[in-house]
Parts: sequence; structure tokens; C-alpha cells
Amino acid sequence: MAELLLVDEPAQHVRQLTLNRPEQLNAMTSELCEELHVALRAITAERACRAVILTGAGRGFCAGLDLHGYGAAPENDGSDEPRDRLANQEHMSRLILALRALPQPVIAAVNGPAAGFGLALALGSDIRYAATEAVFRAAFINIGVSNCDMGVSWLLPRLIGASRSHELMLTGRRVDAEEAERIGLVADVVEQSRLLERALESAEQIAALAPWGVRLTKRGMWSALEISCERAAVEYEDRQQIMATFGGAVPEAIGAFLQKRPADFSD
Repeated sequence: MAELLLVDEPAQHVRQLTLNRPEQLNAMTSELCEELHVALRAITAERACRAVILTGAGRGFCAGLDLHGYGAAPENDGSDEPRDRLANQEHMSRLILALRALPQPVIAAVNGPAAGFGLALALGSDIRYAATEAVFRAAFINIGVSNCDMGVSWLLPRLIGASRSHELMLTGRRVDAEEAERIGLVADVVEQSRLLERALESAEQIAALAPWGVRLTKRGMWSALEISCERAAVEYEDRQQIMATFGGAVPEAIGAFLQKRPADFSD
């Protein structure tokens, strides 16, 4: 039986997670979702890992939930249907929160359709690159339920603005790669053959930086989206910046600049 999630190391300090249900366009099941939870927990504790690439095998990124059936979250036992349904919902939605909580930046290499759960995975990542074949869609509404799901109603307006988000959420229409770049949903669009290369370029740039500074920056950027005023954001930044000055990164960066050599940051 094929592995549902492939875990690779395409470069030093970089992990690549590949959803591996290509015949189903990597549609999400409880088994695949749990594999992702396990992988993210392992990466969280792996200080040598500095960046993560998330992509899909075959011609799809993630087409959403498997309509043949999601399955059951690990703790479900069939004895209480409301509890089990909520457990399934939380098993899925907590995965999007786990992407944000991961200390390392996550780069989504969207190689094909990213609909429903797949859109949420892309939005929950820190950087998004798309192949020309990529398609994005808030698809929950097309199967009769709310499009406000998996954090999409919180993430999408913060990434592309409320006006565009309302239109996409209420119509459930498809967004191709060109439009996704134009509205700021993705950072770049490249040919399919160059997508992983493009993602790896950024991952290696991140991996070459001081890990503590990168982790604080990721945390600070997401936190700033929830801070209500500039003064509070600056107060948060002040304390974060002082934390960043402890350790060896700053002396190493200054020494490397003065000696005209590349900096070598430890884990």
C-alpha cells in the first residue's frame, strides 16, 4: 500500500511533505490528515529543520475532502454521533492551526487544484507559489454547507481583502493561477516543471538565515494580524526584538559582514 504522505529532504534544513493520493487529486481522508498531524509534530521538535515545503503528488494539490468518505478521527469510537462528528471537524480544522503554530515557515507549492480543504492548506501556509495549472476554489458551499470552514473565513480576507473574499466565498467560483497572482493570493506563478525548484529557492533562502530570527518573524507576522492597533503591535515587536538579540546570531551576522564571508548560523 502506497504511503499517504511522502517526507523528503530536498536540501539541508528543508523538509518536503507531499500528499500522495494522486489518483484522487490528494483528496483528504482521516488517515492522510493524521499523517500530516504526525509529521508536523515531528518537524516542530526538529531544530535542524528550518523550512517546510507542502505540495501534492500528480496533477493536484488537494481537491478537498474525499467525497467517498473522510473516515474517523483517531479518538472516534462510534458511540456518540454528535461527539464523533465534532471530533472529525476538529481533526481537520486543527491541522490548519498546526501549520500556523509550526515554528518553521511553510511554503505551499500548489501544483494543481486547491479546493475546500486544499484551499485552507494553502491559506494556512506562510508563502504560496502556484503552477500555471493551479486552480483555487472555496468549494464547501458547492456541496451545500458553509464556505466559512477550516479557518478560510479568517485567513482569506486577511490575505486578499474583504471585498474580494466575499465574492469568492459567496459564489464558490474557480480562481486560476493568473488571477490568484493578480489579487495577491500567491506570490509567484511558474511553469509546472519549475514549481518545486521555485519553492526550494525560497526554502533555502530562509534556511540560510538565523533560525531564531526567522521563527520570531513568522510568529510576529501572524500575531500582528490579530493585534488591533499600531501601538500594541509596536509594543509586541519591541519585546520580540529584544528576545532576538540573545544568542549567537547577531555576533555571527556582524562578524560575517566585517569579514566579508557568508554567515553560518547554528541551530
